[in-house]
Amino acid sequence: MRIVGIILIAIVLLTLALPYVTFTKREKVFDIGPVEAVAEKKERIPVSPIIGGIVLVAGAGIVIASIAKKGS
Repeated sequence: MRIVGIILIAIVLLTLALPYVTFTKREKVFDIGPVEAVAEKKERIPVSPIIGGIVLVAGAGIVIASIAKKGS
């Protein structure tokens, strides 16, 4: 479980460094017989810092719970 918490914390650090998730969307413009045209469009989705804070708290909670469970 500790590894899951550390991965969540690493994701938060990544979202703070890169506040947008960027991906490329392929869209068919037209298709006439053997002729086909495809357009690539870059999309950006903003990542809210509130979501990052929630994930940070969850990751830290998992790490602390795994340490406490191991200690007792």
